[in-house]
Amino acid sequence: MTPIFQFKGIWTPVVTPLNPDETVRWDGLADVIEFLIEAGVHGMITGGSTGENYAQTVAERIEIARFTHERIKGRVPLVMGTGAMLTGDSIALAQAAKEIGCDAILLASPPYAVPTDQENALNALAIDRAADLPIMLYNYPGRTGTLMGEVFLDRVGRSRNFCGIKESSGDINRVHLLARDYPHIQLGCGMDDQALEFFAWGAPFWVCGGSNFLPKEHIALYQACVVENDFRKGRRIMSAMLPLMHVLEQGGKFIQTIKHGVTMVGIDSGHVRAPLKALNKDDKRELEQVVRVIKRTISDIQAEG
Repeated sequence: MTPIFQFKGIWTPVVTPLNPDETVRWDGLADVIEFLIEAGVHGMITGGSTGENYAQTVAERIEIARFTHERIKGRVPLVMGTGAMLTGDSIALAQAAKEIGCDAILLASPPYAVPTDQENALNALAIDRAADLPIMLYNYPGRTGTLMGEVFLDRVGRSRNFCGIKESSGDINRVHLLARDYPHIQLGCGMDDQALEFFAWGAPFWVCGGSNFLPKEHIALYQACVVENDFRKGRRIMSAMLPLMHVLEQGGKFIQTIKHGVTMVGIDSGHVRAPLKALNKDDKRELEQVVRVIKRTISDIQAEG
């Protein structure tokens, strides 16, 4: 069965630049969007955890998605995140995605409630009915407390709208399961340090927070593995990128690190919403050093052909 929407390439879950008073800095968001399009990312996502959706109201998330859609002007597809604790909030977000003109929605399990597979599937199908758009599932049990198991996948698979999954469990056996038993649901990398393994198992896309500030380097790995099928080159690029994965994940400072990375490319994005706090000087220096080495190393690898 051919998916109704093709999720291919590097998809950036876009950060939300903020002013010191924690309001959205719209000119900064516009700059991020232009930077990503110019770099060549294949799609964007609003309302994801990297965009600090957990610290935003439904109205804010809709406003951000609408602004992003207007700025993109159809140059790349846009996915809008609909994950929320309340089914009603997710439905409101999904309906807004339809009205705005988004190409697809991102759907995570409702956090904290820990629904059964059956309950989670019924929740997902209700959101599907509200939008009737292509859906990228988001399996992230570390944040939601719920694994999208086989009962869930079998049930939602009855709707053709469920045509992709960002797999962020960290369990490599899930990659095997999805690639082998659910080929009609496009497999997407959601664990950055496993990107090479996902591509080896046929994943056509990668949703990666680091592409907010290193888009060309993330595209280089996709290009090597998926487009060129050159996994020798891919291993070299992945090896160069692994220190970045370590810095992003250490100490629970993922979003702060991503936002400082965006600031490093000249778009002030360092502010985060409470309860999070910006990086300290030592963390910033470490990221800056890692980025310098990555950019130089991957540039050298690409120059070799």
